[in-house]
Amino acid sequence: MKTLIIYLYLFSLFFLMETGTCQAQESNVFRKTGGIPETFSPLPVFEVLPTGWIKDQIQSNLDGFTGHLDSLVPDLILKDDIYGKNRLSRNDKTKDVGAITGNGELQAQFLWWNSETQSNWRDGYIRSAILTGDQDHLLKAKDYVQGMLMKQEPDGYLGIYDKDLRYSFDNENGELWAKTTALRGLLAWYEFVRNFTVLKDIEAAVRNVMKNYPVNASHPFHSVNPDAGGLTHGLVFTDVLEELWRITGKTEYRDYCIFLYKDFSEQVLNEDAQYSKLADTLLSLKGHGVHTYEHLRAVAAACYASGSPELKKALQNFIKKIIPEINPSGGPSGDEWIAGHAADATNHGYEYCSIHELMNSFTDLLAKTGDAGFGDLAEKIFFNAAQGARNPVESSIAYLKTDNSCSMLGGLNGDTTVKTQTRYKYSPVHQDVAVCCVPNAGRIAPYYVQNMWMKDEQGIIAALLGPSEVETEFKGKQVKIEEKTAYPYENTIVFMVTTFDTEFDLKIRKPAWADKIRVSEVYTEDKGYIIIHKQWKDEQDVTLTFYPEVKTRQDNKGDYYFTYGALVLARRIESIGQQTKTYPLQGFRDMHYKPLSFNTLEFANQKVIQKRIDRLEFITSMYNRTSEKNETVLLFPVGQTILRQVTFKQKSTE
Repeated sequence: MKTLIIYLYLFSLFFLMETGTCQAQESNVFRKTGGIPETFSPLPVFEVLPTGWIKDQIQSNLDGFTGHLDSLVPDLILKDDIYGKNRLSRNDKTKDVGAITGNGELQAQFLWWNSETQSNWRDGYIRSAILTGDQDHLLKAKDYVQGMLMKQEPDGYLGIYDKDLRYSFDNENGELWAKTTALRGLLAWYEFVRNFTVLKDIEAAVRNVMKNYPVNASHPFHSVNPDAGGLTHGLVFTDVLEELWRITGKTEYRDYCIFLYKDFSEQVLNEDAQYSKLADTLLSLKGHGVHTYEHLRAVAAACYASGSPELKKALQNFIKKIIPEINPSGGPSGDEWIAGHAADATNHGYEYCSIHELMNSFTDLLAKTGDAGFGDLAEKIFFNAAQGARNPVESSIAYLKTDNSCSMLGGLNGDTTVKTQTRYKYSPVHQDVAVCCVPNAGRIAPYYVQNMWMKDEQGIIAALLGPSEVETEFKGKQVKIEEKTAYPYENTIVFMVTTFDTEFDLKIRKPAWADKIRVSEVYTEDKGYIIIHKQWKDEQDVTLTFYPEVKTRQDNKGDYYFTYGALVLARRIESIGQQTKTYPLQGFRDMHYKPLSFNTLEFANQKVIQKRIDRLEFITSMYNRTSEKNETVLLFPVGQTILRQVTFKQKSTE
């Protein structure tokens, strides 16, 4: 963790020029001074495909909760045509959104929830179908896209509100958020099929927003209530705008990000990402975790669109505030609120939605800045927190999870004081809380895959590592690269490059943990990248081998944990599972897990060694305070655990 803080501090020195000691007037903060070009270019969804274990996991999701969520919660997805005949109007007072409040009544502010459930699920579903090439699911995705676009009105409106409500709010609403979640999936489909009619319809929907929320003449984020979750989720409409800018080159889409962030910052809202709060370096993060971590992208979008020195500084401050919230596994604090708490491996959980959104924000910053440290952060999240919150034996996920997880019975590590807390369990739905984390669990692997490969003016970049293949064009010539590996579960990677007489850099991000490497080609290193420059002809292989060692690290509380390469290790706590709910579809259920027995062990300064060279199984000795003796402990990757201990306090000398 300390290494990452230092790394990002160095990034901030590289990226942010000194802006002087005078505090700029806020009216000038959002001015456009020319914009900043992105260092790397992300690739379209169809150009990067998963192979190996990542493809297997995406296919498993399609065979599980991602492929069947519409059947598991038909009332939320199939029966509520929220973008069509069931659009919300002033006459709507109640709607089944799958969550019940403490008094059993629906709160009106949550009426937009089904749009999030449906469209985030569809986004992950569409991308998963594309990445696996599953023809049955691709046909369903095609039918959905055609059906969705048929609901678009002649003026371009594509959303969840009837004419009596749309664009006329002074309180909670899901106008921009519902569009964001839907359009992200439609953009993925467009990139796959390259049907320009689809792109035209997407652009019409975005222009409808820009017309009804004109720049500097409207207030899309105004709310008389400072707690407005759907409203503020809508700030990441910047995702859609930036993607359209990359596809079309039209700068008005990118520039609109500045206006959205400006209006968001000027309203009275309980949100961490507002400019004035980011400018205050002493103000800790307090908000709803998923908002905070997704808004990192929106701040970056406004910063890069404007080039404003003040927004550069705000972005720097935002990153510095987020780093202390990151647990050893990469999971960002927030259960569901950050509430001023720094990361705590035992006492403060993280939401699966936040896992996805922060990983997505780090990959966005990797593309924008080229800074290899953001790749390390994204890999840490995906390989550890994301895998560690999946049930390793059946299709379900934890809505909330802690690194040190000694119980999954609904409450935080066995806490039963909050009777309505049910998030600490495994479910393919989590309908009793909100069907938001399961859709995002279906999005995270596709979003990781899409950012595995990028381009710059010099060549092609293996930005995030893992089994994959990329087929793209560089300077008018087709290039295909297969990345053959089981990384991070093994540490040899073979890059098979196929092209016709093309000169370019193959740039491979070198993980910060990789002290010792071997490359089969002549290479140079620069700013965290291994660079192989040559004239590539026909088919050529490059073999890269990392030589990881078990490393002992400390979290921000000073407790110890262990890593092996990109993997965080954990002590398994043996548990017994109890089925708490079943579903009409066979094989799907909610599960609680309680420990068979459990004693918190302490760090005893003993070496950790790999038990067998062919297995990711490690052995060490820890101190058991109950028995007052050291005992042998096995450690495994976090993703291979349900209940576990990740961090260990120093053995007391008392």
